[in-house]
Amino acid sequence: MNRTKHRKLKIAVLIAVVVCAVIFALTNFITDYLWFREMGYVSVFFTKLFTKLKLGIPGFLLSSLLTFGVLTLLQRSFLKKNRFSLSGKVRGHRMTLIRLALSLLFGVFFTISVINDLWLEILKFFNAGSFGLADPLFGNDVGFYVFKLEFLTDLNNAFIGLVFCLLALTVIYYLILTIFSDYNESDERKENVYEYDIPPQKQTRPNPFSDVLRRFAPGASSVFDSASGSDLGRKVKALLAVAAGELTVLACILLAGVALHFVLLQYQLLYSGTGVAYGAGYTDITVTLTIYRLCIALSVLAMAGLVAGARTKKLRFVVVCPALIAVLLIVSGPLAALVQNLIVAPDEINKERTYIGYNIQFTRAAYGLQDIAVKDFSPVNDLTKEEVLDNMETFSNIRINDFEPAAQFYNQTQSIRSYYTFNSVDVDRYYINDEYTQVFLSAREIDGSRIEDQWLIRHLKYTHGYGLTLSRVDRVTASGQPDMLIDSIPPVSEVPEIQITRPEIYYGESTGEYVIVGADEEEFDYPAGETNVYCSYEGTGGIPLGFFNRLMFSIREHSLKMLVSNNINSDSRIMIYRNIMQRVRKIAPFLYYDDSPYMVADGGRLFWIIDGYTQSAYYPYSEPYMEGSANNYIRNSVKIVVDAYNGTTDFYIADPEDPVVMTLSRIYPKLFRSLDEMPEGLRAHIQYPNALFRIQADVYTKYHMTNEEVFYQNEDLWSIANEMYGSTSAKMQLTPINFIMKLPGEDSAEFVTTLPYTPSGKSNMTGILMARHDGPLYGQLVLYRLPKDRIIYGPEQIEAQINQDAEISKEFALWNNAGSSYSRGNLFVFPVGDSLLYAEPIYLEASSGSLPEVKRVIMYYGDKVAYEETLAECLDSLFGEGAGDPLLTAYPIVSGHEMAQELRDRPAQSPQTPAPQTPTPGGQQGGQTPQPPRIEIPDELAGLTKDELGKLANQCYGDAVAAQREGDWAAYGEYMNMLEQY
Repeated sequence: MNRTKHRKLKIAVLIAVVVCAVIFALTNFITDYLWFREMGYVSVFFTKLFTKLKLGIPGFLLSSLLTFGVLTLLQRSFLKKNRFSLSGKVRGHRMTLIRLALSLLFGVFFTISVINDLWLEILKFFNAGSFGLADPLFGNDVGFYVFKLEFLTDLNNAFIGLVFCLLALTVIYYLILTIFSDYNESDERKENVYEYDIPPQKQTRPNPFSDVLRRFAPGASSVFDSASGSDLGRKVKALLAVAAGELTVLACILLAGVALHFVLLQYQLLYSGTGVAYGAGYTDITVTLTIYRLCIALSVLAMAGLVAGARTKKLRFVVVCPALIAVLLIVSGPLAALVQNLIVAPDEINKERTYIGYNIQFTRAAYGLQDIAVKDFSPVNDLTKEEVLDNMETFSNIRINDFEPAAQFYNQTQSIRSYYTFNSVDVDRYYINDEYTQVFLSAREIDGSRIEDQWLIRHLKYTHGYGLTLSRVDRVTASGQPDMLIDSIPPVSEVPEIQITRPEIYYGESTGEYVIVGADEEEFDYPAGETNVYCSYEGTGGIPLGFFNRLMFSIREHSLKMLVSNNINSDSRIMIYRNIMQRVRKIAPFLYYDDSPYMVADGGRLFWIIDGYTQSAYYPYSEPYMEGSANNYIRNSVKIVVDAYNGTTDFYIADPEDPVVMTLSRIYPKLFRSLDEMPEGLRAHIQYPNALFRIQADVYTKYHMTNEEVFYQNEDLWSIANEMYGSTSAKMQLTPINFIMKLPGEDSAEFVTTLPYTPSGKSNMTGILMARHDGPLYGQLVLYRLPKDRIIYGPEQIEAQINQDAEISKEFALWNNAGSSYSRGNLFVFPVGDSLLYAEPIYLEASSGSLPEVKRVIMYYGDKVAYEETLAECLDSLFGEGAGDPLLTAYPIVSGHEMAQELRDRPAQSPQTPAPQTPTPGGQQGGQTPQPPRIEIPDELAGLTKDELGKLANQCYGDAVAAQREGDWAAYGEYMNMLEQY
């Protein structure tokens, strides 16, 4: 009875251990399923699993059954004609078990090597779309190469590998049969079908391993027993004779795979890089393609030779065709080089002209360059003051702030607490006071590295960032810092159109660790002076933490505290994958993502927009866009929106003409939505991604040339212009150049991205490429092509003109020698009407490490340089007094400072001397209501206008704030006294 109980206890413990092991092994799978269910993408989660099961289970069963059948036939063939018989101890079921084990192992290997690696390629193969464009060499639609060629190549390679494995398995099983069988010599003497000369046995010493091996494998001892050497020889020779048929069949199957390999190699020529242009060239087609086709024919003939050789016992039939294939492959390289150097090189342009044309056509199509609208633009520089005023939409949005100084300013003045950080600065456009305005904005997130490393604090207390900052790109304060329109905690907005009512950021760029919301412990919301404000999560994000979920996530996060904490209740939720980039990659790892997501404020809420790309390395004749990468096709086909509060993540198809994303939408029908379903407020903020624009602009430096001869000679090769940024020269595409501007010939301003071109090796400008962002114009590319018969200054030449200006160079030198340094911002090149203008901000930064401040603005027009404190003054200098009047608001009071605003609006007064008053007890003037003392205004200020006094007050206030920030209280007092006077 005790034994029975003990046995039951052992079984129960064993079952418990197995269950626990299974749960631990499946923890990540279960918790990921719970997360996908929360996200509403269960079908996406199971697509991979179900595809593997649907393909893998039949594949495993079929491959195992076929292997078992083949091994069974091999055994029957081996034992036929009674020349061999199984040893008495291994008859029947033991060999069946061996065959079954080998078959199952082979089936598992096949499933893992093929289905596990190729499941997505299989789905693409069966859901492939059409590009509507055929390659010029074989006539296949581009979709064949993008969706099918990779799968067919990998499948054929796996097939060849599996045939080798099957050959090895055949040999192994024959050896097993040899070990576990007895040779019937008398039968072999009666009918020596295979006419092998078997020598007589020789007496030798017994092998000491025979006895040991005999215990475990009866009959196997003959392999090691030298006394049975002649018996082993008989077995091996008879084995080769018996196996000849099976080995011949397998070898023929292998040769069929080799023939298919050369068929597929033909298509790889479309990605050849050996010619003058990317893709198959003259030598590839006349030499390499011919050799591949000969190899295909020889592979087919080799199969016939194998059959003939097996029947006639003549080796030459077997080896002649494989030998010829080897010879062809050896001579192909030298032969191709000979043809290239002796035939092609002397007449290269004529030999390669057709293939260069293919390369131009398909590369332009792969990067969407064929639809670029080319407009000739010949600047006449006859801009008048009236035209300047008519184009104030352009001038009022010239960016005189840069990303890096803005990021420094945000982090030093708007972080509020050390644990807040602004990860990056984004550029966007909003309507501000009914004006279409370009702005900088950045999300205030919590930096986990600056939070105390305690479980409750990291996971229950500090759960979210808070709000954003927003400033105009075209305006600075009097001290040269960004003009904040949304700042502080809670967010204070001076923009009626942008009010933030849900500022919490639970999902962002800097977030990483899981957090638990809805716990009994309130979350930290934001700091308020010496105290903190707390809150409880009110959204829908997160996975409910019932007991089972709590157990699963405790195991996943290796956190016993999560399991035993009294703060977690039935209403608590856990948020995982809070980093937005990790989030989208977890949902759709088959897309490529822009690493610069940007935040959008809409309807009082905060959202992230991420650009998703489809790419391929199989677009025929298209040149890869990056050295070291094979990708030669790209589209920005997907826009992803992540709710910063709830974490909902939506994928919208932005380019329904992209066959790749449409194929993916057929594979994942529940994942993608139409762009029309995106809320209108968010759709107004989608941007043409700078990453894609840079790639297209870089490819276009070469592929704007459509004439084959010009392309071959690189007669008109371009480069993206260089500029002086900071104090060094850099390519302009490293920083996105965005404008809100009225393009020549257009009626209204729009949001665009621009990059100027120069001829390769030169500095003059040859064109300006622009990408349009707004409404129905979204995604259109326009090239303003400049004339070649005269010099149009490029950015570097403008920088040189600036350096040669005596006043500018003198002030630069003075700044650098006065314990500070200057640096240059981005140089902006923009057309207005029939003219071309240039603008650049100049920053001054103290050597003590203070924030960079915009101190000057430079504009260049015609042959004139304007170097002033403000953009308005630059326009006045270039086009006459009053040209910059609409920009006077470019010197706003620092956001939220009512005292400064009051000073600015206070009318100027004549200097007065206050009448003497008789002091009374208590400090009040006798019989009078206390009045603030009148400020005596110096004579030199009395004649200034209100605007002039306002500018002085702004400047003074900004200097006072800077002095306060640096701890210079003496200077602060002086500035405040001056401010009172102004």
